[in-house]
Amino acid sequence: MNTTEQNELLSIQEASTWASSFLKRVVTESNISYLIQYGRVRKIGENGTTQIIKADLLRYYEKSRPSREISWKKTLGDDLNWSLSFEQYRESETTKHVHRLHPYKGKYIPQLVEYFLDDHTDNFKKQTYFKKGDIILDPFCGSGTTLVQANELGMHSIGIDISAFNSLISNIKIGKHDFEELTLVIKQITNNLEKILKDAHAIDFESELLKELNQFNSKNFPSPEFKYKIRQGQVDERKFGSEKEKEFLKIYDTLVKKYGIKLKQQKNETFLDKWYLQAIRDEINFMFEQIKQIKNPDIKKVISVILSRTIRSCRATTHSDLATLKEPQITTYYCKKHGKMCKPLFSILSWWKRYAQDTMYRFKQFEKLRTDTKQICLTGDSREIDIFGELDNRYPDFAKIVKTQKIKGIFSSPPYVGLIDYHEQHAYAYDLFGFKRKDESEIGPLFRGQGLEARKSYIEGISSVLLNCKKFLADDFSIFLVANDKWGMYPEIAKKAGLKIVEEFKRPVLNRTEKDKGAYSEIIFHLKNN
Repeated sequence: MNTTEQNELLSIQEASTWASSFLKRVVTESNISYLIQYGRVRKIGENGTTQIIKADLLRYYEKSRPSREISWKKTLGDDLNWSLSFEQYRESETTKHVHRLHPYKGKYIPQLVEYFLDDHTDNFKKQTYFKKGDIILDPFCGSGTTLVQANELGMHSIGIDISAFNSLISNIKIGKHDFEELTLVIKQITNNLEKILKDAHAIDFESELLKELNQFNSKNFPSPEFKYKIRQGQVDERKFGSEKEKEFLKIYDTLVKKYGIKLKQQKNETFLDKWYLQAIRDEINFMFEQIKQIKNPDIKKVISVILSRTIRSCRATTHSDLATLKEPQITTYYCKKHGKMCKPLFSILSWWKRYAQDTMYRFKQFEKLRTDTKQICLTGDSREIDIFGELDNRYPDFAKIVKTQKIKGIFSSPPYVGLIDYHEQHAYAYDLFGFKRKDESEIGPLFRGQGLEARKSYIEGISSVLLNCKKFLADDFSIFLVANDKWGMYPEIAKKAGLKIVEEFKRPVLNRTEKDKGAYSEIIFHLKNN
């Protein structure tokens, strides 16, 4: 690139077009705006006339683009199938329609399910395993990704999950809803919440606090210049952030006293007691009473999921620690994620409105793709559940199809050993709605660790699930299990379940967590009858 090209300025739209051509994949204007916002490239000009230097963009992509595939293969092995990274998909595509209806740790992206369920073949997938009209089982259903994608592809599906809340999320995603009634109920509840907030001091307090924060941040943390200086090593972020945090706390404390804001709750016994400011807890209790008055069971469940998503975002924690809680945050603080002073929330109203609107949008998007097939998630233990019996009792019409046709196969991601507590991640919802927790029945939960005994228990648990599920499968079934088997447990699991591993597909997992960007892979095990 010559000097003229290096100094060339690009608008956000031009940068999007150039980057898409350079990377040979879609790079949106939002992607470019993200790079500017988080200081990856410098911003030239003001909003509305924003430009960036082409050389900055080139340096960023040259540093991050080719090295990841090469370095990951050096770390993880040349058998890594990079095409299964699905890096060409934008986040809006990997979280399309109802897949982002509620946060859930440990779920896989829908494109992975599509890859193995649909009828395409390629250099790695040399045959098709399923067809339209088949029945797919997911005995570790989680948030229902397999069920949703099976519907899109014209297949029936059954999910099973030990967690009642997980089953609720899954069934809401694949359910048919009365949009007109749902809209009316959301509007009424929103109006009721706004009425009680008119007389609350929290609204006036938060309004003045935001005004002070905006002035303080504009002066001390100008965006995106401040973040760019941090990335270039021109500012000691830790020292500067700490100094400004202490400086603003004086303003914060003055406002708290002025408006008589009560921060901590009196009790500290439950999740809802510990992780929510008093003002937030009062609104949660009000919304819960509103939900109890809803007569339509389906609408009540949908509203419950929207409220659950809302209160998850309103926990008293820093933005950086939202996924993994550390300590309750009841004051303003320097936020490394946003590069400025941030605050805890004092009302759920804005998040409730946002998620209510988003939920309706996602429902309607999925409705355009929905096929006339049957899906259901059963709450139960996959090691012992009688699938036919449960369907007989609850969904007799579907039961007839399943008994006659049998289940063609399984696509699932079993829990990993000692990685996630699947009940605890939604502790706020279990507290609020009174779901019965079954932590002791989880396979491989975090609290049991990753030691030898935990791994033995895991092997027994997964093989027991497969042995039980086999009873309901067609003779020529295929089982696909997604796992990071760093302890080499799946050959033994297969043996105990009377199965054999016939294929292994090794894929890179990109952006596994908010903070962990290191090289990481998982294997999709294809198992058949021994």
